[in-house]
Amino acid sequence: MVRTVAVIGAGPSGLTCIKACLDEGLEPTCFESSDDMGGLWKFKEVSEPNRASIYRSLTINIWKEMMCYSDFPIPADYPNYMHHSKILKYFRMYAEHFKLLQRIRFQTLVRRVTQRPDFSRTGQWEVVVETKDGNEESHIFDAIICCSGHFNYPNLPLKDFPGIESFEGKYFHSWDYKGPEDMYGKRVVVIGIGNSGGDIAVESSRVAEEVFLSTRSGAWVIRQVSDNGLPVDKFNTRFVHVLFKLLPMRFLNWLGEKKLNSMYDHAMYGLKPKHRLFSQIPVINDDLPFKILSGGVIVKPNIKSIHGSTVVFEDGSSVQNVDTIVFATGYNYDFPYLPKNALYKSGHRVGLYKHVFAPNLDHPTLAIVGFIHSDGAIMPQAEMQARYVARVFKGHKKLPSNQAMIKAVEKDTRNIEKNYITSKLTPIQVDFVEYMDDLAKDIGVRPSLFWLFLTDFPLFRRVFWGPVTAYQYRLFGPGKWDGARKAIFTQFDRMYQPMKTRKLEVNRSSSKKFLFKLSLVAIAGGSALYYIQAHHPNTIPTLLSKFRPQVV
Repeated sequence: MVRTVAVIGAGPSGLTCIKACLDEGLEPTCFESSDDMGGLWKFKEVSEPNRASIYRSLTINIWKEMMCYSDFPIPADYPNYMHHSKILKYFRMYAEHFKLLQRIRFQTLVRRVTQRPDFSRTGQWEVVVETKDGNEESHIFDAIICCSGHFNYPNLPLKDFPGIESFEGKYFHSWDYKGPEDMYGKRVVVIGIGNSGGDIAVESSRVAEEVFLSTRSGAWVIRQVSDNGLPVDKFNTRFVHVLFKLLPMRFLNWLGEKKLNSMYDHAMYGLKPKHRLFSQIPVINDDLPFKILSGGVIVKPNIKSIHGSTVVFEDGSSVQNVDTIVFATGYNYDFPYLPKNALYKSGHRVGLYKHVFAPNLDHPTLAIVGFIHSDGAIMPQAEMQARYVARVFKGHKKLPSNQAMIKAVEKDTRNIEKNYITSKLTPIQVDFVEYMDDLAKDIGVRPSLFWLFLTDFPLFRRVFWGPVTAYQYRLFGPGKWDGARKAIFTQFDRMYQPMKTRKLEVNRSSSKKFLFKLSLVAIAGGSALYYIQAHHPNTIPTLLSKFRPQVV
């Protein structure tokens, strides 16, 4: 049975893994190579090799209620979208509240993790670490949780840009970007239209002479500030999730793209991608459309070649006197401390059962937490993974056979490749609600909508119609938190609190709310009827026939 657990990395995933292990009575030891916790969210002026790096102005693009841990709400006075310094403060409060810091060994680098000679019998691992003094230590653990992230190794595809060796200016990866100080009055080309590329293009345009944003395939761009000035994440509800299950994806893509194009026509702005809206995670950037509209950022196609200080694009256009090129070209992923045979490859990705467990080992004592992409924040997903891992380690949850797990991994790979645009850099994408519910079901903490409907209708309304915040997974089952119901009822209070900086008399119209909810009910009912008619065409006529008056 597992007792001692090595947690590698003290970022947001590592912290919640420590807590989950403690909750199950396990003994975790966390190894962190830097001098502080926070992982990606610990800003440093100089990027450190093989560590995630962020820029000075970075603000998270996930609403605070959707990114917090399930039993520790973010303070009400914190902004809805937080600067990285606020996020680090929140992690520190979380670690101090649950007494996690004493479990972390800082400035201790994990050099290698290997299976013990008797692994087939014990499932144990040997962990070799290097301390801050440069000394090596060896430790034996019953299980390993890897939380070292996937933004550590910049992808710099220079071979895809002929002539880059002749470039007369400065080029670097977005991993090295800290701020626009070195771009004053310069001509800048940013390659890549992900979230980092969009942020860097916008920020540098405030000081640069000209900024060109080069994209190979385009992107759908959504705003954080949505209808009525509310966070866009607020609309990630179970009701919306039901619609995604009932309605054809072609219709949902059309509807979503129509909504985005009503704000700014993606074709006119040069942003329109080759893929449909819901086949890839969109770019979240409120400022980019205005910068394009005002000429601060000029969107260009992929680069064909580079000649000295001239950049030539695939449409034949070119830009002269370029001073700086920023490669916002993503990251490679690696676990250099693990033995190669410990990981199972499936397509472009590391194949993990439930995106967590290595499926090819004699014992389920190796887990990877936080190694996932979705339309939601990593924190609640990593927390759910950690709770699942701890239950498995403790023996409360038994995994299927290796053969069954590998079969499930291959099925996941096919589904991902079918439903999403994937590559070697982004091989994993899941639906946030579906994935959270899947793990929650295995743990025994998925909220029962039917039970809530019968026993606590006010809570049911908030769970079904409201945002899928992590508090929902603390209402029942293992790890139940007595404050979960209150946290759900007060989540909008915490949303409004930081906005109350100028008191006003506001008259709220209850009739508008009623009509809005009535229209949502009508949509839900219509969707249900559509689904029944499409999949069971005889059901509705049979039911109607029972209500027809009998003719004597």
